[in-house]
Amino acid sequence: MRTELQQLNLRLRSLAIFRSLLDDPVISALCAYLDSLEQDNEAASISKYAAFVACLYGTEKRTLAGYIQSIAGCDENSYIRMIGRGAEPWPEMADDVREELSVLQTVADLTPDTLRAPLNWKGYLPKFAVKQLDIPGGYRERCANIGRFGYGIYAKYHMFYLNPEAKIVPVRNPDQTRLSSLIDYKREQQIIVDNTKALLAGKPAANILLTGDAGTGKSSTIKAVVNELWQEGLRILEVRKEQLHQIPAIIDELNSNPLKFILFIDDLSFQRDDDNFSALKAILEGSVSARSSNVVIYATSNRRHLVKETFSDREGDDIHRNDTLQEMISLSERFGIQITFQKPNKATYLDIVRHLAADRGVEMDVKELELKAEQFALGRGGRSARAATQFVDSLVAQK
Repeated sequence: MRTELQQLNLRLRSLAIFRSLLDDPVISALCAYLDSLEQDNEAASISKYAAFVACLYGTEKRTLAGYIQSIAGCDENSYIRMIGRGAEPWPEMADDVREELSVLQTVADLTPDTLRAPLNWKGYLPKFAVKQLDIPGGYRERCANIGRFGYGIYAKYHMFYLNPEAKIVPVRNPDQTRLSSLIDYKREQQIIVDNTKALLAGKPAANILLTGDAGTGKSSTIKAVVNELWQEGLRILEVRKEQLHQIPAIIDELNSNPLKFILFIDDLSFQRDDDNFSALKAILEGSVSARSSNVVIYATSNRRHLVKETFSDREGDDIHRNDTLQEMISLSERFGIQITFQKPNKATYLDIVRHLAADRGVEMDVKELELKAEQFALGRGGRSARAATQFVDSLVAQK
């Protein structure tokens, strides 16, 4: 038995395509335990075994097989990157992958009894659940459907943001809004869904500008669309206005990725002579560095023309006043699709309130509910989907 574990230890050390898995905490702890068996130190081996199981517990994966399947599927390696960009892996790499998946299958098949067999200790040692999984078959399926599954961090998460260092970082607790929870605006939502499905199908898809009053659900709609379609290969990356100049580099990075991406810019507006204005205009015009078939830009704004105008702009001291104003308002026209989210009227607002209240289990006389909802909206400066949500939240908090 010890000989088999020794051989497994050596086979793990020989990984090349999946070599980064040796740095994984669970695999590293397993190797440390296997190494300890060579030292004939029972106490050290018992400790290393317990540390391995503790690492597995820490992943919240009940089975070792499930964990191996997860880390193998998400591993960003040279083989999967070639497949992702549509290249044919070299024959020797394909041979390596087959052999290394066999090694990972052996690890996935390990049981607590197998690992503890070399130990003479008769006391209690922690266990983990066992499950039979086809590791090579699962990996082949991911490779064959790389456009839906992706690899690396994009296989594990579906929402991302650009941090201050211009690094793409996953959102570990993403917004869970679904389209079914967004009341009204169905026509506007369907336009976004249809355009996004065109992107996923590899058809021409437009950049979209969502304008309208604050609190009408523009941002929530975009996130809800992603939550509906991410399993088909859709990801979203939020970029702040001051990071717009980073977009060409981001698109270059994502261009060879098999997944489809929405670059999301929330609450977009500019001051006159804003350098970010020129940067976004160049991107939307389709400069060579920014052109990509797997990336679209979805932006929201409370302003129809995106650029804040002053009275001097309108009346002004600029000889070419009309040309300047036209330049300022033309940015919004460079989005292929523009959608306006109007502030809801009384009937729509109260309809949203009634639906949300029913979904959240609020029991109240309808007339009283509507009266309180109107009073709440008055105190918030007007009716909106956001005000309706905040009102119902306040009722739930009082339950």
